[in-house]
Amino acid sequence: MFQAAGAASPAPAHEAKNSSGGSTVQRSKSFSLKAQVKEICTACQKTVYPMERLVADKSVFHSSCFCCKHCHTKLSLGSYAALHGEFYCKPHFQQLFKSKGNYDEGFGRKQHKELWVHKEVESGTKSA
Repeated sequence: MFQAAGAASPAPAHEAKNSSGGSTVQRSKSFSLKAQVKEICTACQKTVYPMERLVADKSVFHSSCFCCKHCHTKLSLGSYAALHGEFYCKPHFQQLFKSKGNYDEGFGRKQHKELWVHKEVESGTKSA
């Protein structure tokens, strides 16, 4: 009827007793009857279902939407390069960015060399 204060609490509903003994079997925690959160494709903004789901750099895509920004070739997880949230095939990534030797230059950002020159000018005037 009543349990002692130190007695174990009854088994939760998701645990089932094994018929051969007193041991318990726990069901997988990954299985849930709750509705799954709908994931949205980064490229097309439509729902991504588990069979067509592809995750690259923490972004979710349909496998058919994961394309090079430059040539729109379909990419795979082994054939892409990412820079500033944009995805490229490896040949175009090299053509667009590595040949210049400066990743920022391809995006119209201020080059780091300009910052170094500015610091050298400041330090040169202070020491003279």
